[in-house]
Amino acid sequence: MTEVCVLRLGHRPERDQRVTTHVGLAARALGARGMYLAGRDAGIVAGIRDVVARWGGDFFIEDGVSWKRCIREWQGSGGVVVHLTMYGEPVREREAELRDKGKILVVVGAEKVPGEVYTLADYNIAVTNQPHSEVAGLAVFLDRLFAGEELGGEFPGGRIRIVPSPRGKRCEEI
Repeated sequence: MTEVCVLRLGHRPERDQRVTTHVGLAARALGARGMYLAGRDAGIVAGIRDVVARWGGDFFIEDGVSWKRCIREWQGSGGVVVHLTMYGEPVREREAELRDKGKILVVVGAEKVPGEVYTLADYNIAVTNQPHSEVAGLAVFLDRLFAGEELGGEFPGGRIRIVPSPRGKRCEEI
């Protein structure tokens, strides 16, 4: 299976805490191995680590990352960089090709993404060429990349889990 990590760019602590947290949660739930945060936000790091501790898995989060260095190091280790942007090529035209890549760093922007990201990325990919949420874009991209296989993912080491039910809410302690 392809190893995927997410690089969150442009996080503004005063504005983007909820959305950046949701980027991390969607990444974790839908098969990514971890998230790099270009910026510092101890609250987001603590929140995501708490989810991992309670719900399981080995997802990591690292903040204070230089986005340029992260991209260059990822590419230097043989990985490819996919920048999610509504200006990119349609995901449906590249998803099969991307499945064959061993390591993918998915760049997800918040505020205006520096133009250099478009040239540093190996792929600029759009899930749609219409304005939309970066959380939705990441979720659709990961689902297309993993062809739905991530939906049954196991998260070992958790303390709680959902018991699927047609009605109501059921959780159990592990």
